[in-house]
Amino acid sequence: MSHIRSSYTDACAFYGRHTPRELAETYGTPLYVYNENILRQRCRELMGLSAHPGFGVNYSVKANANPALLKIVREEGLVVDAMSPGELYMDELAGFTPEKILYISNNNSAAELQNALVRGLLVSVDSLSQLDLLGGLNPGGKVMVRFNPGIGAGHHAKVITAGKATKFGVTPDKLDAVLALVKRHNLTLAGLNQHIGSLFMEPEGYLNAAEVLLHLAERLPEEALAKLEVIDFGGGFGIPYRKYDGEARLNMDELGARLHALISGWAAKTGYKGRFLVEPGRYVAAECSVLLGRVHAVKNNGEKRYVGTDLGFNVLVRPAMYDSFHDLEIYEAPGPQDRAELLQTIVGNICESGDILAKDRTLPALHESDVLGVLDAGAYGFTMGSNYNMRRRPAEVLIQGDGTARLIRRRENLEDLARCLLD
Repeated sequence: MSHIRSSYTDACAFYGRHTPRELAETYGTPLYVYNENILRQRCRELMGLSAHPGFGVNYSVKANANPALLKIVREEGLVVDAMSPGELYMDELAGFTPEKILYISNNNSAAELQNALVRGLLVSVDSLSQLDLLGGLNPGGKVMVRFNPGIGAGHHAKVITAGKATKFGVTPDKLDAVLALVKRHNLTLAGLNQHIGSLFMEPEGYLNAAEVLLHLAERLPEEALAKLEVIDFGGGFGIPYRKYDGEARLNMDELGARLHALISGWAAKTGYKGRFLVEPGRYVAAECSVLLGRVHAVKNNGEKRYVGTDLGFNVLVRPAMYDSFHDLEIYEAPGPQDRAELLQTIVGNICESGDILAKDRTLPALHESDVLGVLDAGAYGFTMGSNYNMRRRPAEVLIQGDGTARLIRRRENLEDLARCLLD
């Protein structure tokens, strides 16, 4: 059976020994399909950005927290973060030990902070209030502080995590107040971190923000700089979502060369012996997954053609929340069909007018029983899913290095929806 639009996944043998329709028939839809080889490739590209001693990659678990994928990330030498007790639990299930986990969160309760501290984690705080709270819980301990470099990046306001219009981080003008609280609680300032946002495709803004953080580190008293163990430049590295339009990739060679020169030169100048980390959750996970769904209804409202699928925003919320673009592939249903290109709007099965997966796309005509593939669904896909409309969350399948498929999360059943209810 031919596919109507599948050149991208064909070229990278994404589905291994299987076809997408076979996977949809075997495991049902919606279905998240992950490719181990692509995940490992992205990890290796990031780890190769710099050969400087202490350089590393901190995978942001919020992008995708399935322990089967986290184990692969661990095998490739990355460290991870956690921003909640649940993410920390997933890190531990995947075999990460405390020295390989950073707790980078915001607006935590004392109980959440204590949960991280008793596990021996280095905890990052992003406000003076949280620094004071942590100091009271862990006097004489270590702390990391998240600063806001004043430079943000991202395709949508909701993914920009630095600058004046965001909740994150301590502004650099508060450095003296940070040092005063560190001294009051006899803390060691062991780390500095930041995050400018998601989906930057040019290295300039990221490197500028990295320089801001290094300049901030230089403002530390000599004895404080000497105790610094971690400088985390944050993320988030972009990927080309418009693959069928030939969108260029982020130039990792250029980024790596310039980042290596920056950190090596700064370490030589200051005598810094600690770790430098980058934090690219999306770049690690996004491209290793395709979300499969089915077309169940096609209709015209006036002149507008709607294609109704089982891919509601409970399964993939990014298009509805961020106006995000995801390329689509079409895997043909049995029987002859008219495949003339048409302007179509692809929608889900959620009872909301905003349940739109792809608006006004010119694509070969879709028909009932077609299987759709949503590219680049591995980051902020399943992890942001919900049970809205009491829809069950989907299964996840891993295409292993040898091309075979392995179920790594079963589909929820109706009993799962009631599991936490009490009479």
